[in-house]
Amino acid sequence: MSLMIWGYLIAGLILLVAGAEVLVRGAAKLAAQFGIPPLIIGLTVVAFGTSAPETAVSVQAALDGKGDLAIGNVVGSNIANVLFILGLTALIAPLVVSRQLIRLDVPIMIGASLLTFALAWDGSLGKLDGLLLFGGILVYTAFLIVSARRDKSANADDEFTKEFALDEPAKPYAWLLNAVLIVIGLVLLISGSNFLVEGAVSLARALGLSELVIGLTVVAVGTSLPELATSLLAAIRGERDIAVGNIVGSNIFNLLCVLGLASLVAPLPIAVAANALAFDFPVMIGVAIVCLPIFFSGYRINRWEGLLFLGYYTAYTLYLVLSASGRPLADQFAHAMLGYVLPLTAVTLAVIAVQSWRKSAS
Repeated sequence: MSLMIWGYLIAGLILLVAGAEVLVRGAAKLAAQFGIPPLIIGLTVVAFGTSAPETAVSVQAALDGKGDLAIGNVVGSNIANVLFILGLTALIAPLVVSRQLIRLDVPIMIGASLLTFALAWDGSLGKLDGLLLFGGILVYTAFLIVSARRDKSANADDEFTKEFALDEPAKPYAWLLNAVLIVIGLVLLISGSNFLVEGAVSLARALGLSELVIGLTVVAVGTSLPELATSLLAAIRGERDIAVGNIVGSNIFNLLCVLGLASLVAPLPIAVAANALAFDFPVMIGVAIVCLPIFFSGYRINRWEGLLFLGYYTAYTLYLVLSASGRPLADQFAHAMLGYVLPLTAVTLAVIAVQSWRKSAS
């Protein structure tokens, strides 16, 4: 395997992360100059910007006719966001889960996962499917804005104002500078997505793996770096509710906006591999559903639950590699997970959920 492949991957990831940062800051300040409240900027510009790498890569892959990479990036990112990023973050510090996430956002994440699975069940995602998914993110964002304006906390505006320095006095021609930042951010994102897609395809060929597996692993984790950085920093700073909300919101956005937009711009319907429908989509749905009992148990994610998440992500990745390489251990590993580990975990989570429900009811 040549160094050029790794060069493409590393360059692509660096450009994607840098492009997302520049784009978000330029767009946030430009929006503030037009009088848009900081809270609304945080719920729209910032939320869209943190998922810009996934959007750029999946759209580029769809335009190039590499549907497996586009699907794998979104599904793999959603799995990695919960199991890897939340698991790692919870190991640093137990995370707080707000009641709104349990009552609204997590059920929406589960619903979006089921909707995407249902639309992909026929083996492809066409323009009508993409329109339905993209319409969903517009409705969800509008609902967030209306809810936030009605019930916003006193510190909500301050949080985004400080984060992006929106209260600084505007300099002459500041709007032009911010517009240039937006353009630079877009150029970096497009360049980074080109590099990452090219490197991922070359890596898949060099290792003898499918583009779907590379999308589910290398590309998925790479494009989730902004979410990883945001959640880790939030946990370290003590903003532990933000760490969880960032992940749930990103997963909803990935399914509705990223996959919806990719399906809309693809010249042909995006083909969904049979093994993705049989395994990876159900894993993504299961990961979304398992958030409810874990999040509900005391409205926090403890360190042992974070370790459980990381263990399952390691097992999932190991199975993908074993299965893709044709190793006979893959079937034995899958039987052990399905026959023993997963049922035991399900029973444990059910007991925890019932105990938490009884405690809250009393």
